[in-house]
Amino acid sequence: MKRALIVVDVQNDFCEGGTLPVHGGAEVAFRIGSLLHHWSAKDPNAPEYAAVLATRAHHVAPGSHFAHYGHEPDYVESWPPHCVKGTDGEAFHPNLDPQPFDAVFLKGEHDAGLSAFDGRTADGVRLGDWLRTHQITHLDVCGIATEQSVRATALEALQEKLEVRVLTDLVAGHAEPAARKALEEVRRAGAALV
Repeated sequence: MKRALIVVDVQNDFCEGGTLPVHGGAEVAFRIGSLLHHWSAKDPNAPEYAAVLATRAHHVAPGSHFAHYGHEPDYVESWPPHCVKGTDGEAFHPNLDPQPFDAVFLKGEHDAGLSAFDGRTADGVRLGDWLRTHQITHLDVCGIATEQSVRATALEALQEKLEVRVLTDLVAGHAEPAARKALEEVRRAGAALV
């Protein structure tokens, strides 16, 4: 059994002060950073991970994912511009420190790209292929936003036949009822909520 942690979209635009902020995003970034600090320092109380991975929304021309000029986003199918390639909003939040990532997967260049499994490394390696190559069988998921990318990543990981845990203290959502519903959905699909 080899377990990896994936940190999903802990970026400036998804935290307070960003263009699509999630309440509590900066705090979640800090808590994940604390976990990563203990893991990278080989603290005996830290979880054992064979790898630590991350995703970043990396929008170039995401089509209908962004509300078109002159139209208000509906926050269901269309959103304000966020995590645009090359902007500060795309960067990892500074509270996410350290960043000892074995690989970073960029997603959503030309679409919503919600699931981490939509992402690729700078060398073009897809997440599913990376996990298989490194013989990862168990995946812990944390990050932002619970009802969007965290949910999509957990569900697709289950489809990939991975054992999945969602670290509920290390996620933040846009809306509490939707976040709770998403966590219940992934639990029913077979993920553990820890």
